[in-house]
Amino acid sequence: MVSKTDDIPASVPNCNPADPADGAQDGKGAGKAPLKDSCGCGHSADTAMVNGDGAHEHTEETDSKQDGNGEADGGEESNEQEVIVIQDTGFTVKIQAPGTEPFDLQVSPQEMVQEIHQVLMDREDTCHRTCFSLQLDGNVLDNFAELKSIEGLQEGSVLKVVEEPYTVREARIHVRHIRDLLKSLDPSDAYNGVDCNSLSFLSIFTDGDLGETGKRKKKGSEMEQIDCTPPEHILPGSKERPLVPLQPQNKDWKPMQCLKVLTMSGWNPPPGNRKMHGDLMYLYIVTVEERHVSVTASTRGFYLNQSTTYTFNPKPANPSFLSHSLVELLSQISPAFKKNFTALQKKRVQRHPFERIATPFQVYSWTAPQVDHAMDCVRAEDAYTSRLGYEEHIPGQTRDWNEELQTTRELPRKNLPERLLRERAIFKVHSDFAAAATRGAMAVIDGNVMAINPGEETRMQMFIWNNIFFSLGFDVRDHYRELGGDAAAHAAPTNDLNGVRAYSGVDVEGLYTLGTVVVDYRGYRVTAQSIIPGILEREQEQSVIYGSIDFGKTVVSHGKYLELLEKTSRPLKVQRHSVLNEKNDTVELCSSVECKGIIGNDGRHYILDLLRTFPPDLNFLPVDGVELSPECQRLGFPRQHRHRLACLRQELIEAFVEHRYLLFMKMAALQLMQHKANRDSNKTDTPAITETSETVTESKASTTQTDTAQTTATDSSKATDISTDSTSQTDNASTAASQTGTDSEENSSKPTTNGPVDPTATQNGECKGPLEDPKSREVVLNACKAVGSISDTAFDIRFNPDIFSPGVRFPEESADDIQKQKQLLKDAAAFLVSCQVPTLVKDCLDHSALPMDGASLTEALHQRGINVRYLGTVLEFMEKTPAKAQLEHIYRIGITELITRCAKHIFKTYLQGVELSALSAAVSHFLNCFLSSFPDAVAHLPPDELVSRRKNRKRRNRVPGSGDNTAWASLTPSELWKNIASEAQSYYHFTLQCESVDQVVEKFGLQKITLLREISVKTGIQILIKEYNFDSRHKPAFTEEDILNIFPVVKHVNPKATDAFHFFQSGQAKVQQGFLKEGCELINEALNLFNNVYGAMHVEICSCLRLLARLNYILGDHPEALSNQQKAVLMSERVLGIEHPNTIQEYMHLALYCFANNQLSTALKLLYRARYLMLLICGEDHPEMALLDSNIGLVLHGVMEYDLSLRFLENALTINTKYHGPRSLKVALSHHLVARVYESKAEFRSALQHEKEGYTIYKNQMGEAHEKTKESSEYLKYLTQQAVALQRTMNEIYKNGSNASIMPLKFTAPSMATILDQLNIINGIIFIPLSPKDLENLKAEVQRRQQLQELGKGVEPAEDRSLELEDKIPID
Repeated sequence: MVSKTDDIPASVPNCNPADPADGAQDGKGAGKAPLKDSCGCGHSADTAMVNGDGAHEHTEETDSKQDGNGEADGGEESNEQEVIVIQDTGFTVKIQAPGTEPFDLQVSPQEMVQEIHQVLMDREDTCHRTCFSLQLDGNVLDNFAELKSIEGLQEGSVLKVVEEPYTVREARIHVRHIRDLLKSLDPSDAYNGVDCNSLSFLSIFTDGDLGETGKRKKKGSEMEQIDCTPPEHILPGSKERPLVPLQPQNKDWKPMQCLKVLTMSGWNPPPGNRKMHGDLMYLYIVTVEERHVSVTASTRGFYLNQSTTYTFNPKPANPSFLSHSLVELLSQISPAFKKNFTALQKKRVQRHPFERIATPFQVYSWTAPQVDHAMDCVRAEDAYTSRLGYEEHIPGQTRDWNEELQTTRELPRKNLPERLLRERAIFKVHSDFAAAATRGAMAVIDGNVMAINPGEETRMQMFIWNNIFFSLGFDVRDHYRELGGDAAAHAAPTNDLNGVRAYSGVDVEGLYTLGTVVVDYRGYRVTAQSIIPGILEREQEQSVIYGSIDFGKTVVSHGKYLELLEKTSRPLKVQRHSVLNEKNDTVELCSSVECKGIIGNDGRHYILDLLRTFPPDLNFLPVDGVELSPECQRLGFPRQHRHRLACLRQELIEAFVEHRYLLFMKMAALQLMQHKANRDSNKTDTPAITETSETVTESKASTTQTDTAQTTATDSSKATDISTDSTSQTDNASTAASQTGTDSEENSSKPTTNGPVDPTATQNGECKGPLEDPKSREVVLNACKAVGSISDTAFDIRFNPDIFSPGVRFPEESADDIQKQKQLLKDAAAFLVSCQVPTLVKDCLDHSALPMDGASLTEALHQRGINVRYLGTVLEFMEKTPAKAQLEHIYRIGITELITRCAKHIFKTYLQGVELSALSAAVSHFLNCFLSSFPDAVAHLPPDELVSRRKNRKRRNRVPGSGDNTAWASLTPSELWKNIASEAQSYYHFTLQCESVDQVVEKFGLQKITLLREISVKTGIQILIKEYNFDSRHKPAFTEEDILNIFPVVKHVNPKATDAFHFFQSGQAKVQQGFLKEGCELINEALNLFNNVYGAMHVEICSCLRLLARLNYILGDHPEALSNQQKAVLMSERVLGIEHPNTIQEYMHLALYCFANNQLSTALKLLYRARYLMLLICGEDHPEMALLDSNIGLVLHGVMEYDLSLRFLENALTINTKYHGPRSLKVALSHHLVARVYESKAEFRSALQHEKEGYTIYKNQMGEAHEKTKESSEYLKYLTQQAVALQRTMNEIYKNGSNASIMPLKFTAPSMATILDQLNIINGIIFIPLSPKDLENLKAEVQRRQQLQELGKGVEPAEDRSLELEDKIPID
């Protein structure tokens, strides 16, 4: 059980490295006594806990359950033993380090010795040691040995930390480590986007950690000290959108200075005679007290020498303070260092580990404050070595990326531990490769890498750096001339990447793809690929033994490739087909012609150029003589696109096949019923045949018409019913939904048919053998024909990716097959516009899709298989929808996305003409033209003193685009907006009638700050965080000082943790069926496996933690919910970004759990933060804002801030009414919440008015008898009584003046419990109250099950009729 361990909190000696300070390990126990304390051990970071810790007696149980339900892949009968293998019980060893007290450390047998090293390098008292060995009874332990393989190592063994002599490499590592410790609280690495650091602000809003127990440090009631008033800009209706609060100031970041300067001395490297005295290198240090010292790093440690800046004297100073660690040396010569370093380490260790663990892929921030630039020897050295293309502190110098990527794929995968090891290795190498490729691509564009063909013009150059091959996204040698030139060359790399993603998802043994990363940087697109061994020594013509290098003029094939690709053809729906080569011979292929097969010198079969893995999109590929279906034509398709590489997405293919499968089942069932009816009425078969043939023609019509109504959500539920009836559970129906490369592993390993061999066997009424009855055979044949299946006896749809490729010719004999394939492509294109687009809009209307920004909108399109080039079509469809008003939020996000994408296209070409010295001026000028209301934005050209007097002689090897180019400076706002409008027209076929940014903002209700965020994120711009005045007509909004950096935008494949994902899905399924305990166990198991594969930080771990927190909350364990949700928020901030829509939702959930834990002020701060972020990314007018405002209003009601509360609740009411319609139950609830606040204010008339509205809605929607209607009418009665009582009192006062006898009125402050109930309801959480008796039964039931399991029964029948009370607990 190993994982990245540089991240264990140092203060926790007994913390388990496998999963930093994180109780996930013993979460296994959670299902047992969930209502006491979900794990039986409070997970505070100071309790000793580790893999074993007794929590694992139950692991096999979760697992056998798994198999019994068929939830896990059936392929693992050995699951039970497997999981135990991973979690051996841990034991404790004593660690004795020089200069500190011995301490206990909890370890697990699976760990390597190296991981104990990592823990010691992170602990507060030993963090300054890097060069040491661990010894057991005088024997040095091997760093890479697993603990269980070490003889004599057992519970209570003493491990000694022994200082070892330094080498140059060890001394460098030591200095790097000290630098990292000094910089550990400094966010500059996160702003600069290096070393996988990223920002997190949660701790500012929670005042540090939320505390393990959920209790705050300050006791006593919190009511008095809450200041609830939010800043003005957060209140409903506020129009200002400030940028500065995006990054609140963290007091910890004003670092305590330990040293002024720590850098390599100019006297390096040591001369020969000093080397022989053991000098390794020299450092130059200035302490806070302004003492300048020169330090020698020698084999024995660090000491002061007598050199100064200008005289070299390597003799030890007197005293020399020889110390094995640099920290010990500095602590002796600088009191300030000693004091501040200790304080700094204390702070570092108190931070949540998730704030400091590196993320798997770099996240860049689009805003940053002005950071003072400090001397940093390590960064300086990194910058230098990165030009050389290797890292000095990695053994073996450069890495052979291709070998690493392919070897990890070859690891065995027969059982769970093997698969975990393999997936973990694949993931690790992959994230390292992505990081190296990104650095290399930037180095290439910045001109720091020599081309391998320096003689050619810059666009055609190719580069090799650090064993990675780089090429630019231009059409070199007219390769793509017929396909759209540079536009095609720009689209090809992303298409190719999608192909690589698809093939590596299927994961066929023996078939290899290249590591591929696509980087967009400074207007250039760079493709980075690992290098096939031997490919550089030979000509391409000799190497390619499968496929075509000239788009199908010459084609070759190869038996081994056909055999390997055949295995991918079912999961990827690629049809095996024949094409003609230049000699008119028939050549058989199982991929598109451009897909090339090359056998490397390592004997592996590689495939590359996978840009046409998926079939062409006919809506954007006008072909002479091809008529699209009427639905497409009505919408103006086919349309001319920039290039001819437009493909359908894999998600669309999956959805289309599933839709066809439903039709197939319906038709077969229908005909069989008719056939049966006929057979019963008269025994002769003849009339039946004529009837069935008629139905086929009808259904043919319906399939090509692709009936929208048929494929809405209701059908997917039918799909599952049908597929379970059919004899062979189909691959397609069962996995189309979930399989985007996850379960394809099993798919390829068990070659079943693509569909049921015969859906009729059981539905016949009599179970005959499959297809015995000629009638049923005919039925299947007819159904197959109608849905376009390639087989006549089973449902099997596949596409030929070469149809409509220019230059590809097919043999005569496959003519009608080709005809069928063309029809299938037309149907798929029609399916996209007539089915998927309406489905998307419907999902947006019923709020099952809730995009908040451009990225989440794009994701919603992609999930349904719609390419972004359809954005214009989607927007037009929304305009025509009757419920247009309820789609306003989506429409606005869509317009923003469309405009910023057009601006990005223009910006790309704009930047290519800018030389490096003018980059910030050019970017700020572009942003001014794009966003500033200032009508005549003028560019600042670089001042004359920088322009060299000697006219630039023509150099051949120039950086791409380093022309003497000031054309960019002539761009004007009106010209830019004209270009954006014409780009929208030509690319998205959407008409924007706008000549300036202010018109757009006015017409569509956009926000300039949102446009700024979207364009910055898309193009990698980083701007200074300050308030920008976009609307000034007197001066431009941006100056060149405001542009801080430009980052790469990186696309790569995300390797998946398949087993973990299966556990996660089955956990979700269990939860939806109401088996919360089982769900909780499965999700804990998934969390373990995710941690195993991805390390501690990953998007999927984030969703796992969120679901766990929700389950903890529902099961009544609030502190545990709080702790899990806190991790989810931190992880979302770090991995997705501080203002990602996902992060906003995590903040909302955390606020709810804080409220439940009585941390009211924290809950409010979190909700205000969420509201601020939401205003920034999409504005106030969004259905999600209604939920957020209801939450804020309720909490404010709870702390008796009635007027404020009303502002938020009434805003929520307005938004709910707009987006859910005035008769919706959400609106009724909103009315009720508002009424309650009015009641608390004793304004009964208003309260009555709102409650009446709510009552009317309940009565109309639910009827008189429903409990909601009854509750509402009770409340109305109560309000009326109160109002009457109040009126009486008032009359009494009027009549008798001051001596009236006044009845005391009851004004009730709302109780926390009622507020929490309301919060739960609006957040979709519903509880079933349990009586103590139920709890007893529950415990008994759990114990009974455990006993049964121990008896080895596997899964007992009680599984099915799981605890009755659980069935009733729904969860959203």
